Amino acid sequence: MQKTRTKTRVFSGVQPTGNLHLGNYLGAVTRFVALQAEHDCLYCVVDLHAITVFQDPDELKYNTREVTAAFIASGIDPTRHIIFNQSQVSGHAELAWIFNCVARVGWLNRMTQFKEKAGKDRENASAGLYVYPNLMAADILLYHATHVPVGEDQKQHLELARDIAQKFNNDFARTIARAGYDGGFFPLPEPLITGPATRVMSLRDGLKKMSKSDESDMTRINLTDDADTIAKKIRKAKTDPEPLPSETKGLEGRPEADNLVGIYAALAETDREAVLRDFGNASFSKFKESLAELAATRLVPIGTEMKRLMADPVEIDCVLDDGAKRAHAIADPILAMTKDIVGFIRS
Repeated sequence: MQKTRTKTRVFSGVQPTGNLHLGNYLGAVTRFVALQAEHDCLYCVVDLHAITVFQDPDELKYNTREVTAAFIASGIDPTRHIIFNQSQVSGHAELAWIFNCVARVGWLNRMTQFKEKAGKDRENASAGLYVYPNLMAADILLYHATHVPVGEDQKQHLELARDIAQKFNNDFARTIARAGYDGGFFPLPEPLITGPATRVMSLRDGLKKMSKSDESDMTRINLTDDADTIAKKIRKAKTDPEPLPSETKGLEGRPEADNLVGIYAALAETDREAVLRDFGNASFSKFKESLAELAATRLVPIGTEMKRLMADPVEIDCVLDDGAKRAHAIADPILAMTKDIVGFIRS
């Protein structure tokens, strides 16, 4: 009897590296919330990924809870879907080792994120940073996830996950067939790239991605900023001397204007065309005032709830513990079958 899969399952993760900001919210978290309606979802705080560069242990714990609080405060329901931290499910690391032996060095050498993060001093980068994409593949495939919401900068890693799944299915085709799986054991996950602001840029440089690691806090809007701080940052956001155009073509060559219009569109759950119909030919001062009001309306309640949750870490830890148990229930049989397929003897 052939085993087939019909249910869609989404997996995605966020690194607990502190200072969650508008880019994280619009580029990932809002998408996570929307996907709950149509998919079974697993949302992971990827603390194993975080330690590819050194993390202060106390800060790592704090940041793991903060990401969890952001998930819940933004509207992810931990009773209907699974929120957990990666290190509580050992299958991620176990499957990553198997994939280290499936993936080819040439594939990893083409990963642009390693080149960017390691910089010129690649010899001093951790081995974990180099094989990071194999762990990402394990994160996804450990749950037989069918879809992954990714930004443009992670799309290459998802393509690698598909390559690893395909090679595993080919390498072990006979064993997989004997186990009764139709079309391979690991599914080839599909990317979900949606929304008008999948890539949010710095408020001070429209060519640079908004980042938690930027030295200046004025480059980003943090999820815990209050309304006055949000308004101040938007007022001081870099623009150009021209008024807003009335059509999207007029945003070409104007990265800061395009970024602010994209942020407004994402927060208002509309598109750039609609924003420019309302604000075309308006001054930036008028537009920024409306953007600040919209941003505060959307973000301040989230920040308030995050602060409430962070004041009671026991509540957050209970969510993570429950999520890990439910993640184990999905992952453990898949990992066990993977070991059988590879040829490991299990007790």
